[in-house]
Amino acid sequence: MPEEKSHPPDPTRERLLDEAEKLFAEKGFTAVSVREITKAAGSNLAAVNYHFGSKKNLYLAVFRSRWMARAARVGQPLRDLAQQDKVTPRQVVHGLARAFLRGPLTPEERVLHTKLIAREMENPTEAFEVLAEGQLKPAMEQSVRLLQRTLPYALGEERLKLVVLSIFAQVLYFNFARPVVSLVTGRGYDPAFVEELITHITDFTLRGLGLEETA
Repeated sequence: MPEEKSHPPDPTRERLLDEAEKLFAEKGFTAVSVREITKAAGSNLAAVNYHFGSKKNLYLAVFRSRWMARAARVGQPLRDLAQQDKVTPRQVVHGLARAFLRGPLTPEERVLHTKLIAREMENPTEAFEVLAEGQLKPAMEQSVRLLQRTLPYALGEERLKLVVLSIFAQVLYFNFARPVVSLVTGRGYDPAFVEELITHITDFTLRGLGLEETA
């Protein structure tokens, strides 16, 4: 797979990336046309070919330059945690939940970020390889290693991966199902409620691991 070349900042290129990401997140790769993207970006059809060569390359560039950059910001607190000498299971689980539910992303970035990956996972393309090698596998490996070193008992690697995936699943649900969660609980997603959700995910996971830690 060809790597994206480094480009100096170009206003037209940046607009194409911004508008393409929004459209891909809302509709998915197949349902979006180059004409839609260029119209939203206020450019002409030739601009996509000039800057990216094709719609597919533009799609891959969105993930490399936008999604991956945000994912790196989200994962920074866990990388910082991994540098500490003493870490508890609660810190690891809480760190994972907080990074995604109340991390460095703005609410708008979080929605865009989750919608884009959801569309890609629904109908995987070459972009999934980019994500898998650049972020998904490294994030999983780091989370497993962190959890493994903090547990007071041995747990097989496959089970550890399932535990980490269950944390991700909870986070994704509470991100995607906000209208349902608010309807059922009567709570809006203000900072206080988000912190309660983070604590809930942490407690739920720790008890599932047989650890009777409480907030």
